Amino acid sequence: MTFLATLLYFPIDNINVLIIFRFIHGVVMGIAFAVMQTTVMDLIPDERRGEGISFYTLNFILGTAIGPFLGVYISQIADMQTIFIVGTIMTGISVLLSIFTTIPKGYITHEQIEEMKGFHFKDFVEVKALPIAVLMGILALSYSGILSFLTTYSMEINLMTAASLFFIIYSVIVLISRPITGGILDKKGDNVVMYPAIVLFSAGLFVLSQAESGFILLFGGVLIGLGFGNLQSSLQAVAIKRVRGYRVGLAISTFFICHDIGVGMGPFLLGYLVPQIGYRKMYLTLAIIVFASAFIYYVIHGNKSAHNKQISSQV
Repeated sequence: MTFLATLLYFPIDNINVLIIFRFIHGVVMGIAFAVMQTTVMDLIPDERRGEGISFYTLNFILGTAIGPFLGVYISQIADMQTIFIVGTIMTGISVLLSIFTTIPKGYITHEQIEEMKGFHFKDFVEVKALPIAVLMGILALSYSGILSFLTTYSMEINLMTAASLFFIIYSVIVLISRPITGGILDKKGDNVVMYPAIVLFSAGLFVLSQAESGFILLFGGVLIGLGFGNLQSSLQAVAIKRVRGYRVGLAISTFFICHDIGVGMGPFLLGYLVPQIGYRKMYLTLAIIVFASAFIYYVIHGNKSAHNKQISSQV
């Protein structure tokens, strides 16, 4: 379906039609993304779920790092039609790779089928994963302040050169740290990863708010990579742990709905805040919000995770 959606771009000669096809492409991508995530969860052993998710989500870091670079490069040497052709070829390769992928068969009991009948709120949102998903939404909203305003902030403080390297540094740190933190989460428990990651993310935002040199700005990128970069995969693993196997797909969908709402609403809400207090105080405010999220995490999961870890260590 995603491959077919990419073919829709070629005959477009009207902006309104482009918007409609872009919407269709987004819907198809959302479905494909959720299916892929659920499939991967079925392939990962429960005892290595944190590590498996960390490795799997590295592809998003690579995609978001390589994709924009490739798009800009192609636009400099060719036209938009070439970008569509390359995107279609990439999607076609993905289809070919899926043919050689073995997907485990899912089993659903009669009781579970009966439970899913009807039209209920729980058919669209996994309630058990919702608290963690909402926390992810808050953290994603905070991160959107970097995605949306780092360029204008760096222009204001004359650090454009350093800002151009910010997301490269962020991506490298995430690529190095995620496989490590995923293994720690499986072996040592959720809290050992979550609390330091939240503190590091908060510290990164604080450093960003105080940046006076390129080094300090990039150091903030390192802290944010260690913090938010690992919170995404770790919180996803935590959300999945809270649900039964046949509702993992719904838990993933719930998680990313809140994540995307945070990323989408963040620029809109923060855009009202910046004219009132400025960029530095905005990042300082976000640092406080992220730090406060550690207490939210403790209430919704951290205290239970510590208790379960203590019981397991006594057995």
